[in-house]
Amino acid sequence: MDEVFKALADPNRRALLDSLNVRNGQTLRELCAGLDMARQSVSKHLAVLEEAGLITTVRRGREKLHYLNAAPVHEIAHRWISRYDRARVQALADLKLALEETPMDAPTFVYTTYIRTTPQKLWQALTEPAFTRRYWATEFTTDWSVGSPMTWDNHGVLISDPEQVVLEAEPYSRLSYTWHAITPELAKRFGWDGELLARLSGEARSKVTFTVEETAAQVVKLTVVHDGFEPGSSLAEMVGHGWPSVVASLKTLLETGEPLPDDA
Repeated sequence: MDEVFKALADPNRRALLDSLNVRNGQTLRELCAGLDMARQSVSKHLAVLEEAGLITTVRRGREKLHYLNAAPVHEIAHRWISRYDRARVQALADLKLALEETPMDAPTFVYTTYIRTTPQKLWQALTEPAFTRRYWATEFTTDWSVGSPMTWDNHGVLISDPEQVVLEAEPYSRLSYTWHAITPELAKRFGWDGELLARLSGEARSKVTFTVEETAAQVVKLTVVHDGFEPGSSLAEMVGHGWPSVVASLKTLLETGEPLPDDA
């Protein structure tokens, strides 16, 4: 965590994070345009932020896009804010954002974490029901071939749909699939009202992609990209809150043998 606090101590780096908070997924050129800094200086600051895990990057063709990464801040909050205080802190943060920030569309969610494991074990944790049910309460029925259908068992609700398919499956390195359909049964399970169900059901189908990179012996970098959302997507907001908890529980399971408790 020393790297995180060191990175946040510099006002220029905080300005870069603020810029990405306003509009995530910017190129180096776009970040330079909004700040009174030389391109080389911006590159150095971005390198420090990426080293600290506060941003992550995704290649799109020739471009390198920069995204805020919530993992380090999430880990700090988990360490120093008890579960009894967390709801109060979140409520205050939500109020502050509602009063100060302008509405922001979230077309893409990007999250990166480092896990003390191997690519083989992480792949198992992403694909095998014995793992997924423990940290996610979700299981998949599929053969993991590209184009194959997927049946989701999401918190006890079975979801089948022809458009739920595997998009990419490169063992130990890359996995991608379309997100599940939104059904009345799922809405009942989570207590969603009719208005939210209709809104979620009317959105275009999104997709999630997991990239697995071995960075050192027994250390793997996992990047989760969830995209394909429409501007103002309600589902984008929901998965943006959900993925950090799911990935944190996955990381804990692989490193300790037990997922996070439900109330964490």
